[in-house]
Amino acid sequence: MADPIVQAATALVWLTRLPVERWLPETPPPLAAAAWAFPLVGVVVGAGAGLVLALAAGLGLPPLACALLALAAGMALTGALHEDGLADFADGCGARDRARALEIMRDSRIGSYGTIALLLSLGLRAAALAALAPGQGVLALIGAAALSRAGMAAALAFLPPARPDGLGRGAGRPTGAAVAVGLLIAALALVPAGGVLPALFACGLAQYALARLALRRLGGQTGDVLGAVQQVGEIAALLALAAT
Repeated sequence: MADPIVQAATALVWLTRLPVERWLPETPPPLAAAAWAFPLVGVVVGAGAGLVLALAAGLGLPPLACALLALAAGMALTGALHEDGLADFADGCGARDRARALEIMRDSRIGSYGTIALLLSLGLRAAALAALAPGQGVLALIGAAALSRAGMAAALAFLPPARPDGLGRGAGRPTGAAVAVGLLIAALALVPAGGVLPALFACGLAQYALARLALRRLGGQTGDVLGAVQQVGEIAALLALAAT
């Protein structure tokens, strides 16, 4: 079994732009082995975004500007990896059949469905954050980022790969224990923000619905599907926290 530090570093390398490659051995563990650490990545990304939110609020910027700057910081840390997946998945959903949908999702260009999905993602998350006090917004960013990435691990475990190649096939399938550990980490990260049960319910429902859609339209998961799962989960969790 790989060292947990190595597994956590593997998750950081895959899901962020942070320079942690030096922590990896010559042959790193498969992504599935690091799935339990996805929520830890969320804590790191959420903390970075939360720091920007707090700094912007301290400068007296309007709440919406603070929220948008925080989201931009999070995207800088991840390279907008999950936003890209959401856009590609949305574009693929506009196709008439599975083969065409998978082909569209490989295209690096963004279409109208993808553009709308990105605007909705940014708009809804920013609106939710702007409705919270700055300190609560920081905690919400950390909790939602962790919880939404726990859902990614679950999708990777329970959805079959939609392609014979690509991330979904090469990553492997996490064990149920890895998914459970990730969910526990995410729940603990969410506790300081309050509203744990509403956030868990909203995030889980949104991610389950998207996973069912991916299974019906594509036959399973791809890297883009995992990114979309993260995005809808984060949106739902932030909205639930703002509402409570």
